[in-house]
Amino acid sequence: MTTTNANNIDFTIERLGQARIPSPLHLSTRLNDFVANYVSDDEFIMHDIDQTFDGESLKLNFKRTHMLEKAGPREKLYFDPKKVCAGIVTCGGLCPGLNDVIRSLVMTLWYQYGVRNILGIPFGYCGFLPEYGYEPIRLEPSKVSVIHQHGGTILGSSRGGSKTDEIMDTIEQLNINMLFTIGGDGTQKGALALYEEAQKRGRKLAIVGIPKTIDNDLSFVQRSFGFETAVSRAVESVNAAHTEAISAINGLGLVKVMGRESGFIAAYTALASNDVNYVLIPEVPFELEGENGLWESIKARLERRHHAVVLVAEGAGQNLLQASKAVDASGNKVLNDIGVFLKNKLVELAKRDGVVLNLKYIDPSYIIRGSAANPNDSIYCSRLGAHAAHAAMSGRTGLLVSMLHEQYVHVPIALSVGRRNLVDPESDLWRDVVIQTGQPVLMLNHPHDTQAKA
Repeated sequence: MTTTNANNIDFTIERLGQARIPSPLHLSTRLNDFVANYVSDDEFIMHDIDQTFDGESLKLNFKRTHMLEKAGPREKLYFDPKKVCAGIVTCGGLCPGLNDVIRSLVMTLWYQYGVRNILGIPFGYCGFLPEYGYEPIRLEPSKVSVIHQHGGTILGSSRGGSKTDEIMDTIEQLNINMLFTIGGDGTQKGALALYEEAQKRGRKLAIVGIPKTIDNDLSFVQRSFGFETAVSRAVESVNAAHTEAISAINGLGLVKVMGRESGFIAAYTALASNDVNYVLIPEVPFELEGENGLWESIKARLERRHHAVVLVAEGAGQNLLQASKAVDASGNKVLNDIGVFLKNKLVELAKRDGVVLNLKYIDPSYIIRGSAANPNDSIYCSRLGAHAAHAAMSGRTGLLVSMLHEQYVHVPIALSVGRRNLVDPESDLWRDVVIQTGQPVLMLNHPHDTQAKA
């Protein structure tokens, strides 16, 4: 179930067994009685809502496996709340909202379902490995009641920890029967490996992921938590860069934001700020020098307006730097610093061409990552955590809780980690960025050659 071909796609969610235990939630199964309803197993959300007309009729061609299960509390549970031991782990880089998700999981399990055995695993998957010597943290409402007011994660985080057999051994020793994995692509690949190992061992383990990637690049996830906070904090940096630029002779503000392979933060920040003149993202190649390169365009703008702001995603322009073969503990390729490279290179080119340039460089990455979630992200995290708890209690496993088309849904982990979500250079999003910034559509000297190679 790793392919995302439209004809093969399968959103079927694995269940540990038949749900027979009545839910302790006092919800309704009828409409118009002023009581919220349980979610039925027959409620689904269409994946592809884009349709075309064939003549005068609209032909809908989809199968049930092409539809996503609607998330939410079920009338029957698989797990007896008194026999649940839930584990919660946060992995990878920091992101606004981690504490909000932890709090929501604990509060939902404790108050709505009566679960009293909830373990927080310290420092990501490493917390499962005996070699590190960490002990699980017992979680209850008093320990999490105000953590959403702070950035970071009370559990700590780490990258790596891919020793699936050893991790599963610890899960068995702790008698954990539901595990909530809060993290991005690498974390959920680890969760998928644990799901497959649990199946091999015949262990009834519910594994439910909550997608955390500040870059907003997980597939079948409309928006990752923390993304909105990241954009709002990035806008603050752009505002500062713009203020510096307009206050100097030929001022140039250069801001680097997160975005290893996907430029969503940069694109949305540009649209939100209205002060960015150039947005550089991994999905759109550019050249620095030459008649149609970035520097010539900046130079022309400085002659006209005497200031400019450049916003660059960390994964942009990697072809301009010496390639690195190094990888981090999560298996991600270590990127060269495009921000520092551009800062030094633009100053060098200005001196070469006799252009007075006052460049200010801002990298707010860790300020953004360590921020507390804004209200919208906090609400989103709270709901993701609650839906994750509902999914696990019903005996579902191997899934992410996601939002798609403004609906909370279940997505098989294998599908979501099979590819990354990227900014489409021909999409309306990138079109609006190009129009609003006024930057050239392509800053390439030989665009046809580049497209042919792609």
